[in-house]
Amino acid sequence: MRAISLFLGLILLTLIGWVWLTVSWSYSEGERAGYVQKFSRKGWLCKTWEGEIAMVTMPGAIPDRFEFSSRDDAVAAQINALAGQRVVITYQQHKFIPTSCFGETEYFVTSARALNDQPASLAPAVAPPLAPQAAQPLQPPPSAGAPTPPMPPTPSGPPSY
Repeated sequence: MRAISLFLGLILLTLIGWVWLTVSWSYSEGERAGYVQKFSRKGWLCKTWEGEIAMVTMPGAIPDRFEFSSRDDAVAAQINALAGQRVVITYQQHKFIPTSCFGETEYFVTSARALNDQPASLAPAVAPPLAPQAAQPLQPPPSAGAPTPPMPPTPSGPPSY
């Protein structure tokens, strides 16, 4: 009987350690920018904030969707305050979380900020006009040490078959 309870206790400690490790250890971190499409508090027992950002790379392109979760009410208030604006969210990716009680996705938002400035183009606003250049006849490059043969005249009429 003692061996069974020891074995069950060891399994329980392993599960608790696994949950603690997956929730506290971040697999990756990063930022995503876009427009918040939906954001709501969901869950039967464990309420978490679940959202989706539409990331548009260029006007007219089909946006990519990025789904995320948030357990922090302060971060959720930041995201709700930025509704309708282009936002940048900072996230951490937690892989292999054993239950959806901590969030429906593996991406957990840690902060959000508005992205007010549009990306600057590296090209000049208006391209300068090209200066006209005199047409120069094309000539093949000279061979090493060989004299350059004269170019044959071009026919002036339609080709004959």
